[in-house]
Amino acid sequence: MDRDKPGFFSTLKRRMIGAPRDIQDPSIYHKISLIPLLAWIGLGADGLSSSSYGPEEAFKALGNHAYLAIFLALATAFTVFIISYAYSRIIEHFPHGGGGYIVATHMIGEKAGVISGSALLVDYVLTITVSIAACSDAIFSFLPPHLLGYRLPFAMLLIIGLILLNIRGVKESITVLAPIFMLFIASHVILLGTGILAHAFRIGPIINEVNTSFNSDLSSLGMLGVAIIFLHAYTLGGGTYTGIEAVSNGLQIMREPKVQTGKRTMIYMAFSLAITAAGIFLCYLLWDIHPIEGKTLNAVLAESVFANWKIGSALAFITIFSEGALLMVAAQTGFIDGPRVMSNMAVDYWLPRRFATLSDRLTMQNGVLLMGIAALALLYFTRGSVAALVVMYSINVFVTFSLSQFGMSRFYFTHRQVDHKWKRHILIHVIGLALCLLILVTMIILKFKEGGWLTLGITTILIVFCIIIKRHYKNVRKELQELDEALMNIPAVGHYNDKPVDPGDSTAIQLVSGYSGFGVHTFLSIVKNFPDTYKNFIFVSVAVVDSGTFKGSVEMDNLKKSVRESLEKYVELARRFGFTADYRMDVGTDVVESAVDLVEGTVREFPRSVVFLGQLTFSLEKFYHRFLHNETAFAIQRRLHWAGKTSVILPIRVGIRRA
Repeated sequence: MDRDKPGFFSTLKRRMIGAPRDIQDPSIYHKISLIPLLAWIGLGADGLSSSSYGPEEAFKALGNHAYLAIFLALATAFTVFIISYAYSRIIEHFPHGGGGYIVATHMIGEKAGVISGSALLVDYVLTITVSIAACSDAIFSFLPPHLLGYRLPFAMLLIIGLILLNIRGVKESITVLAPIFMLFIASHVILLGTGILAHAFRIGPIINEVNTSFNSDLSSLGMLGVAIIFLHAYTLGGGTYTGIEAVSNGLQIMREPKVQTGKRTMIYMAFSLAITAAGIFLCYLLWDIHPIEGKTLNAVLAESVFANWKIGSALAFITIFSEGALLMVAAQTGFIDGPRVMSNMAVDYWLPRRFATLSDRLTMQNGVLLMGIAALALLYFTRGSVAALVVMYSINVFVTFSLSQFGMSRFYFTHRQVDHKWKRHILIHVIGLALCLLILVTMIILKFKEGGWLTLGITTILIVFCIIIKRHYKNVRKELQELDEALMNIPAVGHYNDKPVDPGDSTAIQLVSGYSGFGVHTFLSIVKNFPDTYKNFIFVSVAVVDSGTFKGSVEMDNLKKSVRESLEKYVELARRFGFTADYRMDVGTDVVESAVDLVEGTVREFPRSVVFLGQLTFSLEKFYHRFLHNETAFAIQRRLHWAGKTSVILPIRVGIRRA
């Protein structure tokens, strides 16, 4: 059988997700990065789509006090701009992305960071689930009733489709979904523009009505009563602001210069969301919109605005259909930013390290798959009920918002001696913190029994899991650090050998990853267990590009330099023990694939060779060890054995009994 000929499943995989990208292509960052317009589509859809349900929730809460909608429009626009501006400052201070998780970790502490990160992860799963569920509801509302039984399978197929799109690449997925986003923008420009201009004559009477109704409510309810009604509606419209943080989380996929691209994208998002949400409030008031059973307020508004048009029914259908379709685009934010938050937490050891790895398409495939599977499970568990999902949706994002604003407020206060503009900067974050806490506390109180308890419960469980994982990794690192201290400066035995390696001599090929006690222990085990067997030592290493290093050409160069320096230390160690030695290295995203190719090439160069790998072995093996620690050595060994290459795994004992 021709080993180089791809099999059926390999061919199918390539057709579905595309061919591998060349990680060493100098233009790769440019090819996969997003300009502000595409970033607005990919990351702004979540925020913009919330105008489909956020203003409606707030307006309904006003009841007979609909005149307050004019103040809600102003308050909503103000809140959008405050939070957006605050996150623009975060973009400046954290240009490599990470958003609320990074801010909370660096400005408050790692405990605040894990709370913020866990809240974001649950929120992004809910972003996917509620967006797809609402999209399915919108689409099936225009189909015959007997097809409703297919709504849930259809929603699940949409999620599977988005999983495949995002495994192919973020830019590719956004390009596919861009027409839906632009249809929403065009249809809502027509809806809101016509809605406001056609009833502009009512603005004067409505202002008088607002004044009259406000004075009447002051007489009967008092200022406190009016304020409570307004604040109740304002906080119930908190879903309008979900998604604003997405840009600061996704800076890694922005076109250089990232900060300028991110800030411009934030401007696009802020203005589009503020204008759309405020415009919807104003149109509700101008057209005297009231709830109708089985229809959203936006559907009622569209039918009213386009009622006298020749193609009014078609325009109303397109407008509301575009809202449903945009919700599918909004789910894209969960697939873009969820894996990135997961990756940042994995780098900090809160989650398994495998979630920081990149696929050969340079996507965080593991994170995408987990987000998609979690969304599918939640969709099935709730049977796609938007009502059940929405009450779970908005709480967590305000946990992160609040921690971010507190963290930045603390940052400017502690740096007040060096930043002369600290008062101006801190004011924005203090106002943002007050608004976010107001919405968060009110939403928890109002929605706790309706499903808020479930969101908080899931988030708490995730936080506990993260703490357990971190504790395990901390114990392992402590053991490995003791190994480093014992072996890093081990004295040499033998005469220094600086002769070149001879391909005809017996050779030990050792796979290493960084100069550490782990690698030194493996080298010494080879020397001890196979005395006088090998004359050459060839140290092999792959510079693994993960989400932490795939940020630009500078980080890539630093990665290569670090791996090369580590290999040179191993070569120096072997020579001090009297062996001839050299090294081979490569760069890749898949350590197994790259290592196997590199080793096979080295074996062809040194035909009398045996491959050696080290593997952590725990004194008390537990079921989760394989999930938390990659089985790279065993995977490489299986591939090499299939290729007919001899390989040996040497154990590195870790005596952790409670990990």
